[in-house]
Amino acid sequence: MVLLAAMVCGCGENGGRSSDGENALNDSIKALTEENDQLRREQDELLATLGDIEDGFREINEAQGRLTIDRRGEGANARERIKEDMQYIQETMAQNAELIEKLRARLRETGDKNQQLQRLVDNLTAQLEQKNSEVQQLRKELEAKNIRIAELDEQLGQLNEDLTTQQMQNQDQDRVINRQDRQLNAAWYCTGSKSELKSHNILKSGKVLEGDFDASYFTEIDIRQVAQINLNSKKAEILTTHPAGSYRLEKDANKVYTLYITDSQKFWSTSKYLVIQTK
Repeated sequence: MVLLAAMVCGCGENGGRSSDGENALNDSIKALTEENDQLRREQDELLATLGDIEDGFREINEAQGRLTIDRRGEGANARERIKEDMQYIQETMAQNAELIEKLRARLRETGDKNQQLQRLVDNLTAQLEQKNSEVQQLRKELEAKNIRIAELDEQLGQLNEDLTTQQMQNQDQDRVINRQDRQLNAAWYCTGSKSELKSHNILKSGKVLEGDFDASYFTEIDIRQVAQINLNSKKAEILTTHPAGSYRLEKDANKVYTLYITDSQKFWSTSKYLVIQTK
């Protein structure tokens, strides 16, 4: 931004530059400023959510500590405090589950590319599951002392059911996202002699992939992971159309060809099928 500002000043001093150039620079500065403000707001929102989750876990720990003390006592007051603390723990756990799902939704929006946020969400989910186990253990200990909290049984069951449902929904969403991700980044290639390509209806009258062809003859790949294909042939010709500058065919010391894909997005932009005729 400082560099752009300096360039704007330089244009003003020279006087020979057009006002259109100054307007373009001003627009660039404005766009960068707005993008920076948006990133700052998202960061502040993320930090606020993390702070709320941490506060929730801290308050749960404090309530657990009070329960440890109160369950040693007797009488109506101790029972009432236990009931209140158990209810507070379960409400706070439900709130934390909501906030963690909010982070998971943010992660899905980024296409699971933020590995640090992924680890954070997984860690918080594990903490929530651990707390759920601890609360169930507390209930067993209270029941052993005939301290029943009947009106909370339904709430605890509902919370466990909600957590299970939420986890299943998350797993379903993750599977859908992963499937869509694989589909978006899938491509298929095949190599073969002219006669082989013809026998699979891939090459007809000099035309490639016209009409029905044998799709099983192709190998599926993930375009993000495959940057080269060893052709094991001293003659190779790419029959499908792919942008120039996005790949190169090179021979090794044995004069055997290898295809190097130098710009994956550009290479597969015109076709997700690659046909190479070898001999």
